[in-house]
Amino acid sequence: MADLGLCQGHQMCQGEAPDVFGFDAEADVVTVLQEHPDESVRPQIEAAVRYCPAMALSLEENP
Repeated sequence: MADLGLCQGHQMCQGEAPDVFGFDAEADVVTVLQEHPDESVRPQIEAAVRYCPAMALSLEENP
């Protein structure tokens, strides 16, 4: 999940998981390209969450 209120547009997430996160240059915030990405990209998503300087990302587990 991306909290757009916290996002500061550093684009670290896009660098870590470019197939999952994009960037809206006009709004200067992250965009989520895949709401339910494949489990194979989980390590990249975890890195994006971990390295987000604004702590604007979190993982949501599917029930």
